[in-house]
Amino acid sequence: MLKRKLIILGLLAIFAAPLHAEVNIDGFLQGLYGARLEEDNPTATEMPASETRLQLRAEHFGNSAEFFGRLDFVYDAADTAQYEWELREGYLKFRLGQYFDFKIGRQVLTWGTGDLVFINDVFAKDYRSFFVGRDDQYLKAPQNALRMAFYPGFGNLNFVWTPRFEPNRLPTGRKLSYYNPFVGRIVGEGYYFDPATPEAKFENGEFALRYQQQIGMMNAALYFYKGFYKNPTGAVTTPDGPMAIYPHLNVYGASVRGSILGGILWLEGGYFDSRDDKDGDNPMMPNSSRITKLLNQELVTLSGFVFYSPTDEDMYVRASVEYKYTDQLILALGGNFFEGNNQATDFGQFDLNDNVYLKATYGF
Repeated sequence: MLKRKLIILGLLAIFAAPLHAEVNIDGFLQGLYGARLEEDNPTATEMPASETRLQLRAEHFGNSAEFFGRLDFVYDAADTAQYEWELREGYLKFRLGQYFDFKIGRQVLTWGTGDLVFINDVFAKDYRSFFVGRDDQYLKAPQNALRMAFYPGFGNLNFVWTPRFEPNRLPTGRKLSYYNPFVGRIVGEGYYFDPATPEAKFENGEFALRYQQQIGMMNAALYFYKGFYKNPTGAVTTPDGPMAIYPHLNVYGASVRGSILGGILWLEGGYFDSRDDKDGDNPMMPNSSRITKLLNQELVTLSGFVFYSPTDEDMYVRASVEYKYTDQLILALGGNFFEGNNQATDFGQFDLNDNVYLKATYGF
């Protein structure tokens, strides 16, 4: 309790520090309610979403620096009532000289060209939020990081260092069931445990680089990542049995995006180098379309995303219709649907989690 009070006081101090200058404060109040469609799901609740969310944002733009903070408060009543809060963003951004920009603190990181298909964007994701219908912004999990941008005049170079590894946030069985390989079936709550993250050492930090260059009408980029798989896709044998781990990972990639022949060319590729299984002979380690249209003067948004894997033979469909009733009030109806022939595949393990949701957001 004392620790939480100290954290809150620290946050208040951060927000209050620039009060001698203008601070812009806004936010929203949102209700999200979802119901499951599958009756034989092993989770304890039929409501994957039943929450009220208050988000507060504060930002200050100075002559030499910028501060931004985003704080969420949630009352979650999906099964047992829980109160939660999270500092999603709290960073300081400033320029050093003519060529360097820095962003330090808690932040949401993203790059690459994929629209919900992430190749070179290996920063942490929050699938617990995404699969129950929360806003797209909640797909990206925040992490404590240092981001530096360098503008030498021949493109630009971005460097990100995350001192402490930040994994993906995966379903735990409380709201969404998942496939547990140690049990051999889709399970609910009671089987999940947090795998041990890599030890807090400098060499276990995450390093990411991106170089971008405008070439005519095309924006080209090269990517590199050194860290770990974001999901615990590996396992090691211990005296107590197999234990899930986050294997070492390097990612090398490239992308290009721009106008060509009256249309848009949009390509991205990457190679995942599993450093714990170079030869690909360790069975306990991993081997190395979207549609959106605006209608009715942009008051109605229809959105659909379909991911299908021909090798895993599984599929994920996310669809929604959003109506902007006023500038402040937005209503949304949507659903998440999973299909798969194998319970052990990425989306097949969530086959019993089909759900629909209703969401109302009031901005201020």
